[in-house]
Amino acid sequence: MEPVEPPRLPLLLGVALGLLCSAGLTRSLTITSVDQSMFEKAQGERVTLPCTFELSEEDEGPLDIEWVLIPADNQKKEKIIIMYAVDRIYNHYYGAQTGRMAFTQNDPKNGDASLDIQNLKAEDTGTYQCKVKKAPGVQSRKIQLTVLVKPARTKCSIEGSQEIGKDVTLKCASQEGSPLLSYDWRRVSGTNELPATSMLNKDTGELLLKNASQEYSGLYNCVASNRVGTDECSVQLNVTPPVNTAGIIAGAIIGTLLGLSVLTFLVFCCCKKHREKKYEKEVHHDIREDVPPPKSRSSTARSYIGSNRSSLGSMSPSNMEGYTKTPYSQVPSEDFERAPGQNPTFAPSKYDIAHKIGDITVV
Repeated sequence: MEPVEPPRLPLLLGVALGLLCSAGLTRSLTITSVDQSMFEKAQGERVTLPCTFELSEEDEGPLDIEWVLIPADNQKKEKIIIMYAVDRIYNHYYGAQTGRMAFTQNDPKNGDASLDIQNLKAEDTGTYQCKVKKAPGVQSRKIQLTVLVKPARTKCSIEGSQEIGKDVTLKCASQEGSPLLSYDWRRVSGTNELPATSMLNKDTGELLLKNASQEYSGLYNCVASNRVGTDECSVQLNVTPPVNTAGIIAGAIIGTLLGLSVLTFLVFCCCKKHREKKYEKEVHHDIREDVPPPKSRSSTARSYIGSNRSSLGSMSPSNMEGYTKTPYSQVPSEDFERAPGQNPTFAPSKYDIAHKIGDITVV
């Protein structure tokens, strides 16, 4: 015979009755806002975190309400950002949040302890817990808030040679923006379609154009996006024929030779100018050395004697008495230096007969 199972109905009724009794004995305040527990907002926007509650007749203690921020980083401590106690609101604990976080209602004891946060910032991301206490009742609710940053400062660039037959890569990157960022390229000019040989990586923002042709030329636009916003940039692609490398090299060589020629010519001119100036100085110095020295006392003496001779030659013997007593001490000295080999020569006398009068001989 099979074993007979005991009746279950009395047991189930007993469990249900026990639960009802327990609920009646421990009935207290409850949090009624359970519709949404996760929020995603963009930086700079506003959000309201709901927290409504109901009190019971058995809750007789003072009403305390706290909003606690649990950071996403477990290494950081929890912090109370705003609280209500003894009919007063306290919200000045942290300067970065003062003025941005406040209760939705000025008097939250009426059952609405929702929190308003304005001008959201990336550091506001975390888990927010609403705690409501009124002895003996205690209830809490957690809400996850994620503040996303829109893509911003997106820049486009070109990597590779823009020549026919070469591979060209168009790059796009946002300097700001919360992950996960997605990039999309489109062609603005022409057919508005990407070339058939193009390969797009939406995660990195790179668009590879293989074996580029002149038909690929045009304006390209990149759009960076995430869950809260978009940003874009543009770049102009110009595919040109290959550059004549040989011509460039020949031009560079010719330019170098011309430069060296000009430099050599300038050096030659400078040297020639320097030699000319040096020659002029040497010639000027030689001319000054050949200038005869100033007349010495000997020339003065000769002129004095010559003048006396001419005077005596024109005088007669009768008027020579006044000159017979002329002392030689008054005649200028002939002591002067003569250059070696230079002896004074005198012209031959015009008279063959000399007359001697006293101590003076007249020619």
